[in-house]
Amino acid sequence: MTERQMQIGEVAERTGLSLRTIRHYEDVGLVSPSARSKGGFRLYTDADVERLMVVRRMKPLDFSLEEMRDLLEITDRLSGDGDPPAGGERERLRERLDAYRKVADARCETLRAQLMAAEDFAATLRRRLDAGG
Repeated sequence: MTERQMQIGEVAERTGLSLRTIRHYEDVGLVSPSARSKGGFRLYTDADVERLMVVRRMKPLDFSLEEMRDLLEITDRLSGDGDPPAGGERERLRERLDAYRKVADARCETLRAQLMAAEDFAATLRRRLDAGG
Protein backbone atom coordinates (compact mmCIF):
# COMPACT_ATOMS: atom_id res chain seq x y z
CA MET A 1 0.00 0.00 0.00
CA THR A 2 1.31 3.45 -0.88
CA GLU A 3 1.56 6.14 1.73
CA ARG A 4 -0.98 8.93 1.30
CA GLN A 5 0.46 12.10 -0.17
CA MET A 6 -0.88 15.62 0.30
CA GLN A 7 -0.37 18.80 -1.66
CA ILE A 8 0.96 21.88 0.09
CA GLY A 9 -2.49 23.46 0.60
CA GLU A 10 -3.71 20.53 2.66
CA VAL A 11 -0.44 20.50 4.61
CA ALA A 12 -0.84 24.22 5.35
CA GLU A 13 -4.36 23.58 6.59
CA ARG A 14 -3.28 20.66 8.79
CA THR A 15 -0.28 22.47 10.31
CA GLY A 16 -1.58 26.03 10.54
CA LEU A 17 1.49 27.21 8.61
CA SER A 18 1.30 29.44 5.55
CA LEU A 19 2.30 28.18 2.11
CA ARG A 20 5.12 30.71 2.16
CA THR A 21 6.44 29.40 5.50
CA ILE A 22 6.34 25.78 4.30
CA ARG A 23 8.23 26.74 1.14
CA HIS A 24 10.74 28.70 3.25
CA TYR A 25 11.37 25.66 5.46
CA GLU A 26 12.06 23.68 2.29
CA ASP A 27 14.42 26.38 0.98
CA VAL A 28 16.45 26.37 4.23
CA GLY A 29 16.58 22.57 4.33
CA LEU A 30 14.34 21.88 7.32
CA VAL A 31 11.51 19.95 5.70
CA SER A 32 11.40 18.80 2.10
CA PRO A 33 8.41 17.22 0.39
CA SER A 34 8.80 13.50 -0.02
CA ALA A 35 7.88 13.64 -3.69
CA ARG A 36 6.69 15.77 -6.58
CA SER A 37 3.69 15.11 -8.76
CA LYS A 38 4.09 14.73 -12.52
CA GLY A 39 3.03 18.38 -12.72
CA GLY A 40 5.77 19.42 -10.28
CA PHE A 41 3.54 19.96 -7.25
CA ARG A 42 5.07 19.26 -3.84
CA LEU A 43 3.72 16.08 -2.25
CA TYR A 44 3.99 15.58 1.51
CA THR A 45 3.50 12.51 3.67
CA ASP A 46 2.30 12.27 7.28
CA ALA A 47 5.98 12.06 8.31
CA ASP A 48 6.66 15.35 6.51
CA VAL A 49 3.70 16.95 8.31
CA GLU A 50 5.05 15.70 11.65
CA ARG A 51 8.45 17.28 10.89
CA LEU A 52 6.71 20.56 10.11
CA MET A 53 4.86 20.33 13.42
CA VAL A 54 8.15 19.85 15.29
CA VAL A 55 9.49 23.01 13.64
CA ARG A 56 6.24 24.87 14.36
CA ARG A 57 6.45 23.91 18.04
CA MET A 58 10.09 25.05 18.29
CA LYS A 59 9.41 28.48 16.79
CA PRO A 60 7.68 30.10 19.81
CA LEU A 61 10.59 28.92 21.95
CA ASP A 62 12.99 31.01 19.83
CA PHE A 63 15.05 28.13 18.47
CA SER A 64 17.15 29.20 15.49
CA LEU A 65 16.85 27.53 12.09
CA GLU A 66 20.24 25.91 12.74
CA GLU A 67 19.04 24.52 16.08
CA MET A 68 15.87 23.24 14.42
CA ARG A 69 17.93 21.55 11.72
CA ASP A 70 20.25 20.03 14.34
CA LEU A 71 17.36 18.71 16.42
CA LEU A 72 15.69 17.17 13.36
CA GLU A 73 18.98 15.47 12.43
CA ILE A 74 19.30 14.11 15.98
CA THR A 75 15.76 12.73 16.00
CA ASP A 76 16.23 11.29 12.49
CA ARG A 77 19.38 9.47 13.61
CA LEU A 78 17.74 8.18 16.80
CA SER A 79 14.62 7.01 14.98
CA GLY A 80 16.73 4.79 12.76
CA ASP A 81 16.68 6.70 9.48
CA GLY A 82 19.73 5.38 7.65
CA ASP A 83 22.38 3.42 9.51
CA PRO A 84 21.52 2.98 13.20
CA PRO A 85 23.90 4.87 15.49
CA ALA A 86 26.53 2.80 17.28
CA GLY A 87 26.41 2.60 21.09
CA GLY A 88 28.61 5.61 21.81
CA GLU A 89 27.06 7.75 19.12
CA ARG A 90 23.56 6.83 20.29
CA GLU A 91 24.42 8.03 23.81
CA ARG A 92 25.88 11.31 22.50
CA LEU A 93 22.76 11.90 20.40
CA ARG A 94 20.55 11.26 23.44
CA GLU A 95 22.64 13.73 25.47
CA ARG A 96 22.22 16.39 22.78
CA LEU A 97 18.49 15.68 22.64
CA ASP A 98 18.30 16.04 26.42
CA ALA A 99 20.14 19.37 26.19
CA TYR A 100 17.44 20.61 23.79
CA ARG A 101 14.77 19.34 26.19
CA LYS A 102 16.34 21.31 29.04
CA VAL A 103 16.49 24.48 26.94
CA ALA A 104 12.85 23.98 25.89
CA ASP A 105 11.80 23.45 29.52
CA ALA A 106 13.60 26.64 30.60
CA ARG A 107 12.09 28.67 27.78
CA CYS A 108 8.61 27.33 28.58
CA GLU A 109 9.11 28.46 32.18
CA THR A 110 10.10 31.93 30.96
CA LEU A 111 7.01 32.08 28.74
CA ARG A 112 4.79 30.97 31.65
CA ALA A 113 6.21 33.81 33.79
CA GLN A 114 5.64 36.31 30.96
CA LEU A 115 2.08 35.06 30.52
CA MET A 116 1.39 35.41 34.24
CA ALA A 117 2.66 39.00 34.17
CA ALA A 118 0.55 39.78 31.08
CA GLU A 119 -2.56 38.24 32.67
CA ASP A 120 -1.94 40.24 35.84
CA PHE A 121 -1.68 43.42 33.78
CA ALA A 122 -4.91 42.62 31.90
CA ALA A 123 -6.67 41.95 35.22
CA THR A 124 -5.44 45.31 36.53
CA LEU A 125 -6.94 47.05 33.52
CA ARG A 126 -10.26 45.20 33.98
CA ARG A 127 -10.37 46.20 37.65
CA ARG A 128 -9.75 49.85 36.74
CA LEU A 129 -12.51 49.75 34.14
CA ASP A 130 -14.91 48.07 36.60
CA ALA A 131 -14.08 50.70 39.23
CA GLY A 132 -15.02 53.39 36.75
CA GLY A 133 -11.75 54.94 36.13
